[in-house]
Amino acid sequence: MGVVRENGNELTSLPPVQTPLSYDYVLVAKMSENQERAAFKKQIEYIEELKKKNMRVTKIIDDDLVFYGIQAPKEMFEKYRYLLKVSDACNWSADQNAVPLSTRIRIVHFILNHTPIPSGEGLRDLMKMKVFEAKFCLHEKRKQRELKESWARWTACLQGQPITAVRNYFGEKVALYYLWLGWYTYLLIPPALIGVIVFLYGLAFFNSSPLIKEVCEADTIMCPLCDKRCKVWQLSDTCTYAKVSQLFDNNGTVLFAMFMAVWATLFLEFWKRHRASYVCEWKVSDWCEEEEELILEIVNDADCEPKKYKHSYLRTTLVLICVTAMILVIIGLTHALVVFRVIAAVLFAEGSWEFLSNNSYSGAMMLGAVLHYFIITVMTRINRIVAMKLCEIEETRSFAATEKSFTVKMFTFQFFTYFSSLFYVAFFLGRINGHPGGYVRIAGKWRLEECHPSGCLTDLFIQMAIIMVLKQTISNVFEFTGPWFCRWLRRRRTPKLRRKCAHCYLKNESEDKHGAELCDNCKLRDWLNNYRLNDVDSFSLFNEFLEMVIQFSFTTIFVAAFPLAPLLALINNVIEIRLDAIKMVTLERRLVPKKTNDIGVWIDVLEAIGVLAVIANGLVIGISSDFIPRLVYRYHYGPCANGTDTGIDCMVGYINNSLSVARMDDKNLNNEFSLYQIQTPSGVNATHCSYKDYRSPEDYSFTPQFWLILAVRFAFVILFEHVVVICKFVAAWFVPSAPMQVKNDRLFDKLNRLKEELRSYDV
Repeated sequence: MGVVRENGNELTSLPPVQTPLSYDYVLVAKMSENQERAAFKKQIEYIEELKKKNMRVTKIIDDDLVFYGIQAPKEMFEKYRYLLKVSDACNWSADQNAVPLSTRIRIVHFILNHTPIPSGEGLRDLMKMKVFEAKFCLHEKRKQRELKESWARWTACLQGQPITAVRNYFGEKVALYYLWLGWYTYLLIPPALIGVIVFLYGLAFFNSSPLIKEVCEADTIMCPLCDKRCKVWQLSDTCTYAKVSQLFDNNGTVLFAMFMAVWATLFLEFWKRHRASYVCEWKVSDWCEEEEELILEIVNDADCEPKKYKHSYLRTTLVLICVTAMILVIIGLTHALVVFRVIAAVLFAEGSWEFLSNNSYSGAMMLGAVLHYFIITVMTRINRIVAMKLCEIEETRSFAATEKSFTVKMFTFQFFTYFSSLFYVAFFLGRINGHPGGYVRIAGKWRLEECHPSGCLTDLFIQMAIIMVLKQTISNVFEFTGPWFCRWLRRRRTPKLRRKCAHCYLKNESEDKHGAELCDNCKLRDWLNNYRLNDVDSFSLFNEFLEMVIQFSFTTIFVAAFPLAPLLALINNVIEIRLDAIKMVTLERRLVPKKTNDIGVWIDVLEAIGVLAVIANGLVIGISSDFIPRLVYRYHYGPCANGTDTGIDCMVGYINNSLSVARMDDKNLNNEFSLYQIQTPSGVNATHCSYKDYRSPEDYSFTPQFWLILAVRFAFVILFEHVVVICKFVAAWFVPSAPMQVKNDRLFDKLNRLKEELRSYDV
């Protein structure tokens, strides 16, 4: 599933220097009957500019569409190859004896985007003005078929990936995405297994736990959870909820959270080693993006001037203010979700449906999680628009800089969109709601939510499970059916051409005869097939990375509340690899192959998530979980306090110990609960009720036990984070970023190349 078929050191043959039957690029425009129109004139001007650069342009008309097939001259690639050889950083980054079709496409793509017409508009501007309808590079039939048979099919879900073949066809950037995704999926197996063990550990004590037994057999009367319609209730009514809490809030969760924090570091360190093997094999270890761009600029225009680095404090300040404002808006949506859950819980409790009335709090929590998912869906589109506008304000120097800036902003917005609500549930829910006689209210009317007596971690689990399952399931369904339906619709709208003639079929199968050409009908058939596929852009791969990095955040940051998250991620990724492969090979136009030697700024994002995972998991266990209160009770307040052996379980009495009592004859409660609310199911008026907190029954001040637990919580968080951070640093130091074999291979390769250059100099 995650491993690849090559061993990382096998040399595979590159495609031939030229593929005569393939065009480097295709432009598509709408047919215009009025040749005086400005759009038609700009179209002709742009084609003429390409011809001035010795581009070979083949024009084929099909009803209302005009196709322009573009082939660059051989001299252009010879110039690129020479500049690559003499550059400072890129001189060891490629095989100097061949220019594969993927490289040809990348060079032509750059030239097309940097060829303006006399009035100053470039291809991107012409696309926005609808001068051209589409632009794309062509799929190669034979290699497309090979990839489909060996990789892009559902029956290959548990097979390795032919990464080098993917690299030869789609370029290093796409290949490194699948290499990273495969490695991530492969290393998810240990945490998935341990997460299942932690879950089964909680399940093993499902019926024997004294905590569950105490809740299920309790006759404790609890305070009403809302105003007006909510009545006092029996703690034993929530027996099922207590059992679910035990599954995800047990002693095994602490060790699992520590393991996941260290695992995140090991995953990144081993990924660096895994990547190094392949970029060394592909000879892009020393490749430099800036020099590559300079080379392409010179190939496009020998008299070009480099774009200077610029920095504006005014623009940077404006962007920073806008980013902060956007984050505040997203956090505001979290507050809106809190208000929605509070109001929904009241409406459910006052409703006529008895089941929903009895489970109003859980129903509001689940409905809030579903609403959160829809907010995520809407905000994803808004975040993208805002991030792009902010990049325009910055006026970045190059596309690479724009992509990096956009990635950081978009991920930041998405992270707050996904996790703001989860942070509230994890660290604030049930801790700022006050107490009987002094409840905190929204607009002085609606009471804030409370935690269940069994703990708050189950609420966090419910939120995570619903969002994660909905996101992965619905996203995968739409990700596959959307492109498939669009391709089917385009095929229905465009007429079918007759089958390829036998003469062209033989040419296409051989591909050996230099200068061989297909007939116009077969060219048009091939171009139409590619035109009907779904469009792709420069950020198509970004969407896939963003989806997986958000999943990585779910898997690591709040894993203490959801030990099954790695298992869900593993199952999703096994499907995701083939889904993306099928979509990329058969349902979408060919991505422009791009060269790189790393996954870019994503590695910094992943490292930041790894650090945040340590902090968040420490806080979840120390603050959200009942692990610390149970620990304090076991050794200081319970039957086993001070090492006493009473022969009974040390946790007996914990639930009652964690509850505070409010007396109904208290003056502060005169206006809090009505006579209807304090009636028990048997019709007796309750004289007191309990609520989860450590407060004095006289004046509701915090008890000494509260302050002791708070001190231990902070001590645990500090200890947990220091221990895990030390383990992370040791793991990062212990695992070299590149295998010694790779370093030695690079050393000998450079030595041999230098000797070869010296021999050619002596000659």
